[in-house]
Amino acid sequence: MPQPNQMAPAQLARLVGLPDAPAIVDVRLPEDLASDPRLIPGSFLLPHTACDPAPARLRERRVVVVCARGRKLSEGVAALLRTQGIVAEVLEGGSVAWAAADLPMVPVASLPASNLWVTRHRPKVDRIACPWLIRRFVDPLARFLYVAPADVAAVAERFGATPFDIEDVFFSHRGDRCSFDTMVEVFGLSTPALERLATVVRAADTDRHDLAPQAAGLLALSVGLSRQFRDDLAQLEAGMVVYDALYRWARDGFEEGHDWPAGRPA
Repeated sequence: MPQPNQMAPAQLARLVGLPDAPAIVDVRLPEDLASDPRLIPGSFLLPHTACDPAPARLRERRVVVVCARGRKLSEGVAALLRTQGIVAEVLEGGSVAWAAADLPMVPVASLPASNLWVTRHRPKVDRIACPWLIRRFVDPLARFLYVAPADVAAVAERFGATPFDIEDVFFSHRGDRCSFDTMVEVFGLSTPALERLATVVRAADTDRHDLAPQAAGLLALSVGLSRQFRDDLAQLEAGMVVYDALYRWARDGFEEGHDWPAGRPA
């Protein structure tokens, strides 16, 4: 059972991917990271020496601190953060316990060099779904550039951004799978909930509604949002709410139905 100011891996796993998820700070030593170069989804690396004072992104946030085994390093950092008025807890058992529970982890080698991404403007399905996945499970501070299709490659090169959902780039469609599928696989996020959501995204993005009955609704919402917003970034912010709801459906509510009036004979 977790001690005071500790959180069990199963508890944290239920929070990862939610819009109000805590900030997850990985303070492992270089040798510990080298022995397992993977991160808890949504976490970021920070040397334990850089926590006093705490960086701005941790202020006014609930924080979970991760080290290799959840002992002195994370206990010390969490205690330091609490002296600064930050609600900080330690992951019980650290990254070793998370990995032992077979929970998803993001390979460090899969992470781009910067938090800047670029794709085609006027997004519909993949170009909203992928940013949602990145912000919720990979990099909460990721930024997205929506530009003219002909300029995506040049903008990526000039600004050091990672291109996605265009032809002939790494993060794109592969066979009958869409860019969202690619990111789920590359970032090591193949959980039942995200695989279920990926099927809906793929079905909507490739117009194969036979794969998932929810695809027609997602496509309708995506087209409607694209017509409602002229500003792609405003559309992205609205779309984040849509995918937050879809993720909760895929994780907790996919077996729930609805009828009216309730209890009517079949």
